[in-house]
Amino acid sequence: MISTIAVGTDGSETASSAVDVAADMARLFDAKLVLVSAYRDPAPGSSGGKVDESEFGWNPAAQLREILARTERNLRDEGIECVTRTGSGDPAKALVEIAESCGADLLVIGNKGMHRRVLASVPNSVTHKAGCSVLVVKTT
Repeated sequence: MISTIAVGTDGSETASSAVDVAADMARLFDAKLVLVSAYRDPAPGSSGGKVDESEFGWNPAAQLREILARTERNLRDEGIECVTRTGSGDPAKALVEIAESCGADLLVIGNKGMHRRVLASVPNSVTHKAGCSVLVVKTT
C-alpha cells in the first residue's frame, strides 16, 4: 500500500509535471504528499573575501522555500495532505535521504538530465540509491 509519496521538485516546469503525477497518485491512493527539494549553498569563500551586497538579495534556500510553500498551498487547496522538506548539498543524495526520513513508499522525480553520460544525473543517481520505489516521469 502507498501511504506516503515524496516528489522531487525545484519549481521548474519539468519538475511541475512530476508534481502533477505525484498529486494524481496521492489522490488515487489517499496518500500524503511530501514535496522534496535540495539546494546547493554557495561555496565558502566564493566571493573572494569581498562583500557583495547583491548576495543578500539572492538566497537559494529562501527562494526554494517560497516555491515549495506556494506549491504546498495549491495542493492543500485541492484537498491533498501535503508537507515540504528541503535539504542542502548534492540533490540526488538529499532527495533520497529526505524520502527515507519521511517514510516515503514511493519517490517521484522527473527525467530531466537522464541522458547525461559524463556527469551523473539526479534521476539516475536517485533510481540507484533510493530505498523505496521510484517513478521517473517523462518530462522532457
